[in-house]
Parts: sequence; structure tokens; C-alpha cells
Amino acid sequence: MTGVARPSKRPKVTGEASLPGDPPREELIARMIRVDHAGELGAVRIYQGQLAVLGASKSAEVIRHMAEQEQHHLESFERLIVERRVRPTLLSPLWHVAGFALGAATALMGERAAMACTVAVEDVIDEHYKSQAEQLGEDEAALKQTIEAFHADELAHREAGLAHGAAQAPGYELLTAAIRAGSRLAIWLSTRL
Repeated sequence: MTGVARPSKRPKVTGEASLPGDPPREELIARMIRVDHAGELGAVRIYQGQLAVLGASKSAEVIRHMAEQEQHHLESFERLIVERRVRPTLLSPLWHVAGFALGAATALMGERAAMACTVAVEDVIDEHYKSQAEQLGEDEAALKQTIEAFHADELAHREAGLAHGAAQAPGYELLTAAIRAGSRLAIWLSTRL
């Protein structure tokens, strides 16, 4: 079949696969930035709560490293909120308190429970960031690259949690199931409010 011109592959555009009732492209992007900002705020506060309890423990250095990466993620989304003129979630004050409380509570249960918290949250964030990256097209290449880079950090956090005994935490299955459910609810709420 020589001489037959093949149609060139058109670049993927953000929101092109939307269905009736889905938000328009601009709202989709705003929701992504809003919820990711909220999530990174929550992550920073979780690690601050854990460090308040476990500051002198052997896992504190691992937690500090993850907290520094989450702080970088938060600062990046804070810049995007301003640049893109996206309203932060109305629930930021709640996530500020709830994140710290979750971190402190799991740390009070022990280092392994603190690591189980990380694993549970990162399981949900893995799905979340993967879904966002799939929705973004070439018109949002910079945002997609940011999300994919942060996604890689989050996967490394999950692996660190597992390497530091998360699965040996008392009540691991119940604890992580509850934290996953709470994380999914927080994502749903922060996307919309």
C-alpha cells in the first residue's frame, strides 16, 4: 500500500474523552490542582503529626525525608493555585487539623502504624495521580510532568513504608482500610468544595 497517506496521529487534548455531565476542561484542571494542593497539605500535616510524636525514633529520618518531598509538592501546587487562579478547597482548615491528628494518632500506635498510614495514603494517591495523568493531554504537558514526578515520589514513600515494617503494624488491614476510605472521601470532597 505505497502512496496511501495515513492520517497523522492527533495529539491528545485534556478533556477530549469527557462524557455528558463531566466538567469542562477548565474546571477539570481547576479540580485537579485544587485536590492535589489539598492532598499535599494533608500529607505535610500527617508527617508533622508523626514527627511530633516520633521525632527521636529510628524512623524519624525516613519520615523527615518524605515530609521534605511533600513540602516541595505543596509549594509547587501553591504556585499553581496562584498562577492558574484556582480557588483552594474550602476544607483546607479541616485537612490542616485532620492531617496532623491522623499523623499523631498513628505515630502514638507505634512506628509501624505510622508507616502503615503512609502505605494506605500512598495506595490511594497512586490511583489518584495515575488517573489524573491519563486525563491530561499534550496541551497540559507541564502539569502532567509535575503530577508524574510527584507520583514517583509517592510510590517511593509507599515502598519506604513497607520496607520499615508497615505490614507488621497491629491491625494493619483494618487500619489501612480505614485510612484508604478516609483518603478517598477527602479527595472526593476536596475536588468539589
